Amino acid sequence: MPHIKNALIRYRIIDKCIGNKYKPFPSKRDLREACEEALFGSIDGDHICDSTIEKDMFAMRMEHDAPIKYSKRDRGYYYEDPDFSINDIPLTEDELGAITFAAKTLMQFRDVGMFQQFGSAIDKIVDRVSVSDDDALAFIQFEKSMSGEGNEFLTPILEAIKQELIITFDYTSFVSGEMKPREVLPLLLKEYSNRWYLISFDLKKNDYITYGLDRMEDVEVTKQRKDRPIDFNADNYFKFAVGITSGNTEPEVVQFKARAVASKYIDSLPFHSSQKVIQMNDQGFTFELKVNISEELIRSMLAYGGDIKIIQPKSLRDEIEQRALAILNS
Repeated sequence: MPHIKNALIRYRIIDKCIGNKYKPFPSKRDLREACEEALFGSIDGDHICDSTIEKDMFAMRMEHDAPIKYSKRDRGYYYEDPDFSINDIPLTEDELGAITFAAKTLMQFRDVGMFQQFGSAIDKIVDRVSVSDDDALAFIQFEKSMSGEGNEFLTPILEAIKQELIITFDYTSFVSGEMKPREVLPLLLKEYSNRWYLISFDLKKNDYITYGLDRMEDVEVTKQRKDRPIDFNADNYFKFAVGITSGNTEPEVVQFKARAVASKYIDSLPFHSSQKVIQMNDQGFTFELKVNISEELIRSMLAYGGDIKIIQPKSLRDEIEQRALAILNS
C-alpha cells in the first residue's frame, strides 16, 4: 500500500511537470526534485532516486498510455500529444482508495510540531481526494499517543543534529527521580511505542546515551559545534536492538520455546528481525535470535507469561524467573 500510494502521487507530479508549458522539457533531475520536494520537503536525493523516476515514467506509459518522449535537442521530456494529461484519466477504485488512505495517514501528523509546516500541503491532498468523515476509512482507527510531551523539542533538536550543534537540557531519570543538567551532541531522533527519543553522545559521560523527549525541560541549542563521532551509524547502532535500548553491549544468542498458540503469534510478529524457528512440533516452536538483552526484550517476553520458556542465555532465564516470582509474591 505505501509503495502504491506514493507512486500514484509521483505520477501526477511528473505529469504536471511534463505538461507545464511555461517550463517545458524537464530533465530527469527536475522531475526527481519536484517529486521529492512535494512529498518530503527537500531535493537532496535522500528519498527518491533517478531510477525511481525512470520506473514511474515506464509505468505511466504502460498503465496510463502516457505518450512520454525524450528530446535529445532540449535534453528533457515532453508529451508527444501536447493535450495529454494523466488527470483526465479517471482513478480506479483501488487508486482512489490508496490515495485516500495516504491522506488519512498524513492527517494524523498535522498537529505534531515538526510536521506543521506541511499542514497546507496535507489540506490540499485531503481536499483533492475528497476525504470525508463518512467514507469507509472512518472505520479505521490509528494508534495515538496518550501524551505529546516533548514533541515541541523535535524541531530544534532536528536542526541541531543537522548543524552538529551541542544542546543542553534538564533531564529527569525514571530510576532516581532526580533532575540533572545534560550537555550532549544530538545524533538521531527515534520514535518507539508512541514516544520520541534522542540518541546522543553525552559529553560528560563520554558515551552514547538515549534520552526521552518527554522527560526533557529547558532544551537549548548552543552555538558550539562538535563533529559527529565517526564510529556512529544509526543502522548499525540499532542492528541488534529490541526497542530503544542498544549500542552499549554485545549481542547475545537467545533461544526460547513457546507453546503452540503463542508460537503462532510470535512467528507472525517477531521480537527482532534476526528471529528464526529452529525447531517445531505439535507442542510449539523453538526460536532463536541474536539481540542485545534489554528491558524492552524482557518486558515483551514477560507479556506472554507462562507460554515462553527461556533456554539460553542463563542470565536472561534467571531474570525472567526472578520477575515472575516477584509477580507471584506481590
